[in-house]
Amino acid sequence: MPSFASRPWLALTAAAAFLAACSPAFNWREVQIADAGLVALLPCKPDRANRALPLGAESVQVDMAGCDTGGATFAIAHASAGSPEQAEAWLSAWRAATRSQLGDAKVAEAPSALQRATAMPAPARLDAQPAQPGAAPVQVLWFAQSQKNGTVALYQATVLGKPSAPEASKTFFEGLSLP
Repeated sequence: MPSFASRPWLALTAAAAFLAACSPAFNWREVQIADAGLVALLPCKPDRANRALPLGAESVQVDMAGCDTGGATFAIAHASAGSPEQAEAWLSAWRAATRSQLGDAKVAEAPSALQRATAMPAPARLDAQPAQPGAAPVQVLWFAQSQKNGTVALYQATVLGKPSAPEASKTFFEGLSLP
């Protein structure tokens, strides 16, 4: 079996992978999102904001937590719908609004899964590669969870850009945990 000493490129590759995993740009932490119970794994200390978002004919209050690091933005947006029917309509409008902002990007959208997410509206994943050189790729996961009080928590998890650590997007999406 070859050793690292006999193959310096192997040692350099291993060292680079180790340093990327320990990169100060990615300082992963668990973050509580709103009061709905979602815990997200974010690679940096998030900023928080809220704003009204037009979803179909309604203006919906959306809470956001996100941060920029390693060449990408990692964000979670959250809203509360009053019923499963309203949640379905809002999530459909949210997905349509996101797709419309992508212009002529190459978009792949598919059903997804997240443990403890509702089946209706079902989780969905979008991956978009921009047509313009230099524009940022986008990865989005939409999902929902029924709450004990009868409302439905809606979420949009987004990675905008190409993170400098190849595994960062996967870590972010796999780090979403519903109670």
